[in-house]
Amino acid sequence: MALAAAGGARAQSAASVDEPALPLQSLTTLKPPPRGEAAKALPIILRARSLRGRPDLETVAEGEAEFRRGGLLLSADQLSYLHSDDLAVARGNVRITRDGNVYSGPELQLHVQRFEGFFLQPEYHFGRTGAGGTARRIDFIDEQRAVASGATYTSCPVEPGGGEPAWLLSTDKVRMDFEANEGIAEHAVLRFYGVPILGAPVLSFPLSDERKSGWLPPSINIDSKSGLQLSVPWYWNIAPNRDATLTPMVSAKRGVGGEAEFRYLEPGYHGRINLHGLPNDRLAGRARYALQLEHESTLPLGASFSMKGLRVSDDIYWKDFPSAVPSLTPRLLLADAALRRDFDGWSGYARVHRWQVLQDADARIEAPYDRAPQVGVRGTRRFGNGFEFALETELNRFAIPTDGLADPLGATQRPTGVRWHALGSIARPFGTPGWTVTPRASFNAAAYSLDEPLAGRRSVSRVIPTLSVDSHWQFERDANWFGRDVRQTLEPRLMYVNTPYRAQDARLAFDTAQRDFNFESLYAENAFSGVDRVSDAHQITAGVTTRFLDPATGAEALRLGMVQRYLFRDQRITGECSNSTDPLVAPDCKPLTQRFSDVLLLGSTTLSKRWNLDGSIQYSPDLKRTVRSILGARYSPGPYRTFGLTYRLTRKLSEQVELGWQWPLYGRTPAEAAAGGGGSQCKGSWYSVGRINYSLRDSRVTDSVVGFEYDAGCWIGRVVAERLSTGRSEATTRLMLQLELVGLSRLGSNPLQVLKDNIPGYKLLREENSTPAATRTP
Repeated sequence: MALAAAGGARAQSAASVDEPALPLQSLTTLKPPPRGEAAKALPIILRARSLRGRPDLETVAEGEAEFRRGGLLLSADQLSYLHSDDLAVARGNVRITRDGNVYSGPELQLHVQRFEGFFLQPEYHFGRTGAGGTARRIDFIDEQRAVASGATYTSCPVEPGGGEPAWLLSTDKVRMDFEANEGIAEHAVLRFYGVPILGAPVLSFPLSDERKSGWLPPSINIDSKSGLQLSVPWYWNIAPNRDATLTPMVSAKRGVGGEAEFRYLEPGYHGRINLHGLPNDRLAGRARYALQLEHESTLPLGASFSMKGLRVSDDIYWKDFPSAVPSLTPRLLLADAALRRDFDGWSGYARVHRWQVLQDADARIEAPYDRAPQVGVRGTRRFGNGFEFALETELNRFAIPTDGLADPLGATQRPTGVRWHALGSIARPFGTPGWTVTPRASFNAAAYSLDEPLAGRRSVSRVIPTLSVDSHWQFERDANWFGRDVRQTLEPRLMYVNTPYRAQDARLAFDTAQRDFNFESLYAENAFSGVDRVSDAHQITAGVTTRFLDPATGAEALRLGMVQRYLFRDQRITGECSNSTDPLVAPDCKPLTQRFSDVLLLGSTTLSKRWNLDGSIQYSPDLKRTVRSILGARYSPGPYRTFGLTYRLTRKLSEQVELGWQWPLYGRTPAEAAAGGGGSQCKGSWYSVGRINYSLRDSRVTDSVVGFEYDAGCWIGRVVAERLSTGRSEATTRLMLQLELVGLSRLGSNPLQVLKDNIPGYKLLREENSTPAATRTP
């Protein structure tokens, strides 16, 4: 068996997706400390209450004796140094400090230059891990090797009455090779409150933060889809810039499987490959797999290439193995390869973009189009007296992904084909630091060659011009608000847009969607994203933002904003369109006749360091009611204390409340314990952690993470339950249990990444480097 230090533990990310990966390192050459003859030139400093001896033969120091040479500090009640043998003999309260590690005991004999000798009955403490132990004897073979007999290791204090520490690792003998970054322990036993929980005839571990090959701690997971799962990762430190993790695993319900990850970092390229698979899933009756690739490289002539992709074996893989599908859209998996070259403010690129669609019989989805290929050029240029020119031109081949639901509602087949487009603009900004006015003329041109005719036509083209004028102002004044000096800003913005109406087929929507209603979209020239749809517009958008700033630091205490759009004429190209069969390719759209748009209000404040409030409200003047709102409050009075509440409403669609927290239930936080001088003592503190998302519309909990953490100072226990919705009546639930022995290892399933991803403001009870070791069995 083996114990692996932090490098090894973190490198297991492929085997345990909750554990952050230790970054790969580029190959470098480091200058070593002085060795051999060079080390002899280092001066010796010897001090004590009394000194006596014979020149060049022996020096004896008594009373608070102290010996220094380079990074070595040796102190004792009595110390003699034999010059001819370079031998230091120390007795009584001996203490030696080297490379941040401290040894203390009754007697030491050490050939200083060779660092060869022995230490009787030593106690030791390693500064990097904050842990240590005792031994019957340590024999120093040289600067890089040592052997400890009858050694123990823990980060816990001895229990009152002379009892054992809460956790204790004991061995018959430990061989340490610092040059090889390896320690080998014989007959090692790990006890937790006196109960053996891990043992091995031979156990190896790294001696620094460097990565080391070997077995990582076993991981135990329990979920409602696969039952009890056990995995034991094996980490292979191939080189400083390459590594791999191989993880055999067994599931009580599904059988035997595994995971493999390979990472590489070279001067011209880097990436990783991850494979998760089951040769024979007993529940599904077939082989299952997930493959993820990431690669980036530099090419000659200043070009670059990138590739990433995620593919799984079947449509329900994301339900059965949610942790193996790391995607924000787990039912739409992207494979993407791109070639790019930048030159003189311009960029040329070629790309292939394909989707895998995971369909569900009860809730089928329509996939985005594949692009195979996408070729384009884009860039900007300044010329003349402040003019700015921008151009983007692309050629795309759009295809429907396999099982992309081409005909979801029995309607006409979704079109496929080739599109060329060009987006160009010329602008001339005017202004000073307090205001800017930017007139802009732009165009959107597109030509389509379709595989099947629409309204009797295979080829369609159009050019749509736009004229806009965007203006910003910023005013400031010093003010006093509730007895507090502040700097208030007033930032109005006014934008005029005029785009003529041009007929457009609503079915030609390869990459187009209506923009969300927010501050950015209200100031956009086009109400649609993408290229295929361009809204006709004769409108003006007016808004204002005011901020209250700390005049000394510039920190924002309060922000308030409001924006609204006014139409001078009806808008004919809107999101309310059906598939048109008009031979003139005119859209069958419901015109927008409402002159004043909804009003958007936003606000955020950090008036108190403990409270953070933010919200946005979309108010309809016609309906005289709120149609959408997001309101959030977060209370964080100190480290390890955070409580957040968010309310989201989209009228007639969804209404949700989200609650997230990390809060002590009993005892002191690590920050309080450290401030009170008890940070290293094993005094228990209970914490509650969680996030709950509740749908008021459906009267059910959609997603949730709830758990407890117990911090005993030298060990931490975690119990976390996670529930992920995979449908209106389906969910995957998993239970994560972890025992963290501070200074040694984390055992069990790791919920830390789940907590950090789901709980805003979540803080680790101990920093990552406080737990540098992970159990390994070779």
